[in-house]
This record gives sequence, C-alpha cells and structure tokens, in this order.
Amino acid sequence: MLIKQLIEVYDLLDSSVVTGADVVAYLKGINPDANIETYPLVGPRGKTDMVKVRIPGTDGKTKGGKVPTIGILGRLGAIGARPEMIGYVSDGDGALAALTVAAKLLDMQMKGDFLPGDVFISTHISPFSPTQPHDPVPFMNSPVDTYQINQEEVSPELDAIFSVDTTKGNRVINTRGFALSQPVKEGWILRLPEALLDIMQRTTGRLPYVFPVNMQDITPYGNDIHHINSIMQPCTCTSAPVIGVAITAETMVPGCGTGCSHYTDVEEAARFMLEAAKAYGRGEFAFYDEAEYARIQKLYGSMKHLQTLGKE
Repeated sequence: MLIKQLIEVYDLLDSSVVTGADVVAYLKGINPDANIETYPLVGPRGKTDMVKVRIPGTDGKTKGGKVPTIGILGRLGAIGARPEMIGYVSDGDGALAALTVAAKLLDMQMKGDFLPGDVFISTHISPFSPTQPHDPVPFMNSPVDTYQINQEEVSPELDAIFSVDTTKGNRVINTRGFALSQPVKEGWILRLPEALLDIMQRTTGRLPYVFPVNMQDITPYGNDIHHINSIMQPCTCTSAPVIGVAITAETMVPGCGTGCSHYTDVEEAARFMLEAAKAYGRGEFAFYDEAEYARIQKLYGSMKHLQTLGKE
C-alpha cells in the first residue's frame, strides 16, 4: 500500500509556501542518495518548480543495461488556485500520484527492492495559478504553457510513458477511481494491452475502466480545438507510446475545486502505475504491438501530422 507516502506528500503539497526544494528535501529524507532535481520554470502567467526523479533499475540504461525506461508524468495546471481559492485543488492529483510513486520506489530501494528498469518521474509544483473558463466546468490554468512542460518532461530516454492527471471535468468518465486511455503513438490511437487491464483489475479488485480518447485530445494545445484536458499532451512531442491514467469521479468536478481529492482513488492510480512499472521492466507486456503498428504504418501511412498545430 502507498497510503503512508500519499498522506505525507499530500500534507507537503497542501501549503501556500511549498516549493520544489521542499519536495526534494522530503524525498531525500527517504533516500539521501536519490537522484532528484528541481528548478524554476517561468511562463507567461508566472512560474512553477519542476521536479524530476530518476530511479535506476538493476538492469536499466543508467547502469548500461537493456531494460527500457518508463516515464511517469504528473500532469496538472497547478496544485493551488490562490488567491482565488484557498487550499490544495483537485487539479493537483496528477502531481500527488506521481510523487507518491517516487516516494514509494525510493522507500523500496532503501529496503532492498529494486525494479529491473529505470523509472523517470516528473511533475511541477505551483501553489498559485489562475483558473480559466472551460465547458462543462472551469479548468485550472497554469503559470506556464503546456509545450514548456513537454519540453522539460518528455525526453528521448523514455521508452513508454504514463501520463497521470485529474480528469473529472467531463461527462464521459462516470466512475470514481481511475481510468486508462488507449496507447497513443505518433498520432495513432492503438489497442490497449490486455496485461494492463489485468493489472488494473488485480490492483483495484474491480473491472477495468477505459476512457474515450478523441482525435482532438491527441493534438497539441494552441490549435483552438477542444481537449478533454492535458492528459494526452505528452503524445504530441514524442515517438514513445503514451497511456493516460485519468483520476476520475462520477460527477463533474472542476479542477479548481478544493476538498475534492480522494485518497483511495489517487492511491489506487499510483499503486497501479507502480505494479505496471514492475511488469514492464520484467518484459511481461509492451505498451503497444510493434508488429501490428508496422502493419498499420504500411497500410495507412504516418499520422505524425496530428502531433503538429496543423495547417490553417
């Protein structure tokens, strides 16, 4: 269980004065040798603190091994909408889930348990951010633009990516807990691996949920097209397959709402990603079928144009 780490990270983030340095200090308190960095990222509406955690595996690339690297990216606008709203907002759950996984992995290593492959975890921390209008409920805005976050988080070292984000401001995912997207690779929406459905079913004790991904959702922000939220934005700037892990609710909840986070839901999403990272490193599944993807490319060609802003 990741409840201990989740509560500690939540208490840390639920503050108007929290910084990336505070997150680093907390994680270093678990493992003093942890590879963690933080730095400010300045955007058009203010600044946020990037936090990156690199956790080496026993046979990962950092040690010269061949096991692929998985990225867990905590997506959000901000963890707070101050001064308009007081306290931690629902939108922050992507950061909460990602940092909970980081804390658990570091704790596991201190106890002698190591994953086969490297795990890269990244998110950003901003207690102050404006909100923005969005249908059907208001969104959190962000001090920085999405493309800036993508440039910082999505790198060639990542062979597969989980993008975890609060996704409650809609009418298409009507369940408490979390839901998965299909993998998206270079503009193609692909079949979700059965192994991930098995892991989700096993870790939650319930039937798995898969949320619909529209073509609009896998295009970059900035094209004046409706997106469910930023959960799929990493797929716009990488050749690696991206799967969204959406933390969900039965009802529409605005990202700028406070008191709207549910420990059990965020913990389940974090625990699922941890178990999936274990299985991925052991080679038990791939994020997509390479042979089928090659066949699709041969028959229908590239869809990389969906990773661009398109043509006017």
